Amino acid sequence: MKDRIKTLRKTLKMTQQEFADRIGIKRNTVGLYEIGQSGISDTVIRAICREFGVNEEWLRTGSGEIFREVDTEARFSEWAGRVLAGRDETFQKRFVTMMMSLTEDQWRLLEEKARMLFDQEQNKKA
Repeated sequence: MKDRIKTLRKTLKMTQQEFADRIGIKRNTVGLYEIGQSGISDTVIRAICREFGVNEEWLRTGSGEIFREVDTEARFSEWAGRVLAGRDETFQKRFVTMMMSLTEDQWRLLEEKARMLFDQEQNKKA
Protein backbone atom coordinates (compact mmCIF):
# COMPACT_ATOMS: atom_id res chain seq x y z
CA MET A 1 0.00 0.00 0.00
CA LYS A 2 2.97 2.31 0.57
CA ASP A 3 3.53 2.76 -3.16
CA ARG A 4 -0.16 3.46 -3.78
CA ILE A 5 -0.24 6.19 -1.10
CA LYS A 6 2.69 7.92 -2.78
CA THR A 7 1.22 7.39 -6.26
CA LEU A 8 -2.06 8.90 -5.11
CA ARG A 9 -0.39 11.90 -3.51
CA LYS A 10 1.74 12.54 -6.60
CA THR A 11 -1.30 12.13 -8.87
CA LEU A 12 -3.07 14.77 -6.78
CA LYS A 13 0.06 16.98 -7.05
CA MET A 14 0.17 17.41 -3.29
CA THR A 15 2.99 17.67 -0.80
CA GLN A 16 3.03 15.31 2.15
CA GLN A 17 1.91 18.23 4.32
CA GLU A 18 -1.03 19.13 2.07
CA PHE A 19 -2.11 15.48 1.91
CA ALA A 20 -1.83 15.11 5.68
CA ASP A 21 -3.78 18.32 6.34
CA ARG A 22 -6.67 17.16 4.16
CA ILE A 23 -7.11 13.90 6.07
CA GLY A 24 -6.23 15.20 9.53
CA ILE A 25 -2.92 13.46 10.20
CA LYS A 26 0.70 14.60 10.63
CA ARG A 27 3.09 15.04 7.71
CA ASN A 28 5.63 12.61 9.15
CA THR A 29 2.89 9.95 9.33
CA VAL A 30 2.37 10.25 5.57
CA GLY A 31 6.12 9.83 5.14
CA LEU A 32 6.08 6.68 7.28
CA TYR A 33 3.20 5.29 5.21
CA GLU A 34 5.08 5.98 1.99
CA ILE A 35 8.20 4.14 3.08
CA GLY A 36 6.22 1.28 4.60
CA GLN A 37 7.31 1.84 8.19
CA SER A 38 3.81 2.29 9.54
CA GLY A 39 0.61 0.40 8.94
CA ILE A 40 -2.42 2.37 7.84
CA SER A 41 -5.55 2.10 9.97
CA ASP A 42 -8.98 1.48 8.51
CA THR A 43 -9.98 4.93 9.75
CA VAL A 44 -7.22 6.61 7.73
CA ILE A 45 -8.01 4.48 4.67
CA ARG A 46 -11.66 5.56 4.84
CA ALA A 47 -10.62 9.20 5.30
CA ILE A 48 -8.38 9.03 2.21
CA CYS A 49 -11.12 7.41 0.14
CA ARG A 50 -13.74 9.92 1.28
CA GLU A 51 -11.59 13.04 0.95
CA PHE A 52 -10.05 12.25 -2.44
CA GLY A 53 -12.72 10.04 -4.04
CA VAL A 54 -10.38 7.05 -4.07
CA ASN A 55 -11.51 3.53 -4.90
CA GLU A 56 -10.94 1.64 -1.64
CA GLU A 57 -10.24 -1.63 -3.44
CA TRP A 58 -7.44 0.06 -5.42
CA LEU A 59 -5.95 1.58 -2.27
CA ARG A 60 -5.97 -1.73 -0.40
CA THR A 61 -5.06 -4.16 -3.21
CA GLY A 62 -4.08 -2.23 -6.33
CA SER A 63 -7.05 -3.64 -8.28
CA GLY A 64 -9.29 -1.38 -10.32
CA GLU A 65 -9.10 2.33 -10.99
CA ILE A 66 -7.52 4.83 -8.60
CA PHE A 67 -10.63 6.98 -8.36
CA ARG A 68 -14.18 5.78 -7.91
CA GLU A 69 -16.83 6.85 -10.38
CA VAL A 70 -18.77 9.74 -8.89
CA ASP A 71 -21.62 11.49 -10.61
CA THR A 72 -21.43 15.20 -11.29
CA GLU A 73 -23.93 16.10 -8.60
CA ALA A 74 -22.02 14.22 -5.92
CA ARG A 75 -18.70 15.78 -7.00
CA PHE A 76 -20.26 19.24 -6.93
CA SER A 77 -21.70 18.65 -3.46
CA GLU A 78 -18.35 17.44 -2.12
CA TRP A 79 -16.53 20.42 -3.63
CA ALA A 80 -19.07 22.97 -2.38
CA GLY A 81 -18.96 21.42 1.07
CA ARG A 82 -15.17 21.74 1.22
CA VAL A 83 -15.24 25.32 -0.04
CA LEU A 84 -17.97 26.50 2.30
CA ALA A 85 -16.56 24.64 5.31
CA GLY A 86 -13.25 26.47 5.00
CA ARG A 87 -12.53 28.99 7.70
CA ASP A 88 -10.76 31.47 5.47
CA GLU A 89 -12.49 33.89 3.12
CA THR A 90 -10.99 32.42 -0.03
CA PHE A 91 -11.89 33.57 -3.51
CA GLN A 92 -13.75 30.29 -4.04
CA LYS A 93 -15.87 30.84 -0.95
CA ARG A 94 -16.67 34.45 -1.84
CA PHE A 95 -17.45 33.47 -5.44
CA VAL A 96 -19.76 30.59 -4.46
CA THR A 97 -21.53 32.81 -1.94
CA MET A 98 -22.05 35.47 -4.62
CA MET A 99 -23.34 32.87 -7.11
CA MET A 100 -25.86 31.61 -4.56
CA SER A 101 -27.41 35.07 -4.40
CA LEU A 102 -28.11 35.40 -8.14
CA THR A 103 -31.71 35.72 -9.29
CA GLU A 104 -33.09 33.69 -12.21
CA ASP A 105 -32.77 36.75 -14.46
CA GLN A 106 -29.14 37.17 -13.44
CA TRP A 107 -28.46 33.49 -14.19
CA ARG A 108 -30.00 33.93 -17.65
CA LEU A 109 -27.84 37.01 -18.28
CA LEU A 110 -24.75 35.14 -17.12
CA GLU A 111 -25.56 32.24 -19.46
CA GLU A 112 -26.09 34.66 -22.34
CA LYS A 113 -22.73 36.35 -21.71
CA ALA A 114 -20.98 32.98 -21.43
CA ARG A 115 -22.45 31.90 -24.77
CA MET A 116 -21.33 35.18 -26.36
CA LEU A 117 -17.81 34.68 -25.03
CA PHE A 118 -17.76 31.10 -26.31
CA ASP A 119 -18.95 32.22 -29.75
CA GLN A 120 -16.24 34.89 -29.87
CA GLU A 121 -13.58 32.29 -29.05
CA GLN A 122 -14.94 29.92 -31.71
CA ASN A 123 -14.84 32.72 -34.32
CA LYS A 124 -11.19 33.43 -33.46
CA LYS A 125 -10.31 29.78 -34.14
CA ALA A 126 -12.10 29.76 -37.50
